[in-house]
Amino acid sequence: MPATRTIVRGTLIAVVLAVAIVYIGDFAWVRVRMMHPKPGNPFETVTALRILAIDEKGNKTEYSVDPLQPQQTAECVHALFPHSGDPPCWYLKRKFTQPIPMAILPSLTSSWH
Repeated sequence: MPATRTIVRGTLIAVVLAVAIVYIGDFAWVRVRMMHPKPGNPFETVTALRILAIDEKGNKTEYSVDPLQPQQTAECVHALFPHSGDPPCWYLKRKFTQPIPMAILPSLTSSWH
């Protein structure tokens, strides 16, 4: 039993150290690119359409562009992790391609008499 705990503890420490080293390297690489910026590197502004996914009867979904705010814009960083308060571009671009789920809920006031 103690040998198992030692192995688990050592593995956990190794994983935490590996993540910390990768984060520090990622941070340093972003800082180097900030000192020598090129267009879109290390920061980029991403713009995409806001697509709404509206649930309908019969398990169907209608997709439409948001009429109130048709575009969404955000700044991101070309890195593995978030830096300077900006999400990584790989995450933001994936998030922007996903439709925003919209659900029409039944009225709750009808049950409150």
